[in-house]
Amino acid sequence: MDPQGGHYLNISAVASAVGVARLCQLALGCTTLSLVAHQAGYSAAYGTFCMFVWCFCFAVSAVVFALDFTRLHSCLRISWDNFTIAFAMLATLMYVTASVVYPVYFLRSECPAGGCEVRGYRIGVTVCSCLCALAYAAEVLLTRAKPGHVVGYMATVSGLLKIVQAFVACIIFGALVNDSQYGRHIATQYCVAVYSFCFAVTVIVVGVTVSGRTSALRCPFDRFVVIYTFLAVLLYVSAAVIWPVFCFDKKYGQPSRPSGCPRGKCPWDSQLVVAIFTYANLVLYIADLIYSQRIRFVSQTP
Repeated sequence: MDPQGGHYLNISAVASAVGVARLCQLALGCTTLSLVAHQAGYSAAYGTFCMFVWCFCFAVSAVVFALDFTRLHSCLRISWDNFTIAFAMLATLMYVTASVVYPVYFLRSECPAGGCEVRGYRIGVTVCSCLCALAYAAEVLLTRAKPGHVVGYMATVSGLLKIVQAFVACIIFGALVNDSQYGRHIATQYCVAVYSFCFAVTVIVVGVTVSGRTSALRCPFDRFVVIYTFLAVLLYVSAAVIWPVFCFDKKYGQPSRPSGCPRGKCPWDSQLVVAIFTYANLVLYIADLIYSQRIRFVSQTP
């Protein structure tokens, strides 16, 4: 008989710190969805994105909690610990984004057409969304790698950075498809190829880790990750140089924002977003490379 709840139920899924964090995620996520559905409302692409984030994270969190509490996750052919922390990190990033986007587009100092009561509900949605982001971040902090503990790759700083890199790449892709005019030059098309290649390999690394198939690689997993991260740094350095030149240099693009360019549909804005997040991802890959080297050094110490 297992002292943590018998053969079937896992009481620590409720009584532990991680279990409490997951219960908070479910409670706050349900409250957020209820407020939006009741009267806060959402509309347009930005509102749909926020609603997708809240629905997706709530649904996956409910499945994770149910599988953990019933121990049914042992029937899945995945690395459960790697999956849960990878999802918690992704949910943190998604909730932070939604918590910024929703008030920017739906909160105003004056009362909306639906009345001041609607504004109150929208403030409540924003607060609950921010608190839920903190709940997911708490799970990441509680389950991340600690000195002396044996954990999965996704619980390390390098593994968590992989999630952030992929998320930043998604923001870059969103800006690219928003009339960025990247097809005007071969050089900017090359940058898109860099973003796509690095994103694809990063997703493969995360997928292989979560599925527990790292041993299927024909070379040591840690060596593969380090080599790929080094290559990604080189590729992002080239993109960080090429993209601004062909978008903001007088010879190829616009050094400053055109005066008659409408907000939300201006290619210059999208190009600026791509440039900013290119440098952000470059910093993330450099940090990843440094930490990956540190892991190798520690693991080789007798």
